[in-house]
Amino acid sequence: MIENKNILIIGGSSGIGLALAEHLAPHNTIYVASRSGEAVQHLNVQHIAFDATQEELDVSRLPEVLHGFVYCPGSINLRPFKGLTVEAFQSDFELNVLGAVRSLKSVLSQLSASGNAAVVFYSTVAVQTGMPFHSSIAAAKGAIEGLTRSLAAEFAPKIRVNAIAPSLVDTPLALKFLNNDTKVEKANERHPLGRVGNAQEIAQATAFLLGEESSWMTGSVLQLDGGIGNLKT
Repeated sequence: MIENKNILIIGGSSGIGLALAEHLAPHNTIYVASRSGEAVQHLNVQHIAFDATQEELDVSRLPEVLHGFVYCPGSINLRPFKGLTVEAFQSDFELNVLGAVRSLKSVLSQLSASGNAAVVFYSTVAVQTGMPFHSSIAAAKGAIEGLTRSLAAEFAPKIRVNAIAPSLVDTPLALKFLNNDTKVEKANERHPLGRVGNAQEIAQATAFLLGEESSWMTGSVLQLDGGIGNLKT
């Protein structure tokens, strides 16, 4: 269990980020930087208005020491390659990669000050397992996996950097893929474990990567995908 830590969650107002804030808030000081703070009003967290694609993070609202950083904004832009414009690739890269880079750069000194900080990014199962219609998001998240390993090597031993590569998770971002019983049933059937993931499961894995239990782990991409990435049934 993580206790008495200062954790910054970028994009913590819905889905996995919100589940993580709910999981960590009772025993830690949580800062949520997102466009809207309405969803976290019931939590004991500090909200900072922030759009990862549009502005710089107001670091004056943060403490001098941060123990954890999690970047949650992402996209699920699934279309045939011939139907994807170059601008679509740029938009996915901007949100998933450059937003993460800018946000992390802005708080690097606070993370370094802790002497034992942890950074967590999110990838996708579609990076290591080729899937049709995933070219744009897989390209962006592939960059995240490369960034994870490069920064882990550069920042060791003071800052650990890991990522989680989930399959489809039942969050507002994935709603259009799970908005009726037929879609849910087909999505469940694609996974060897018989169901899609939920936000709480990803949040618990994130908490593990932020905590002392994973203190000998860096540069790793944790597969949390219901078996779809490695198994055929």
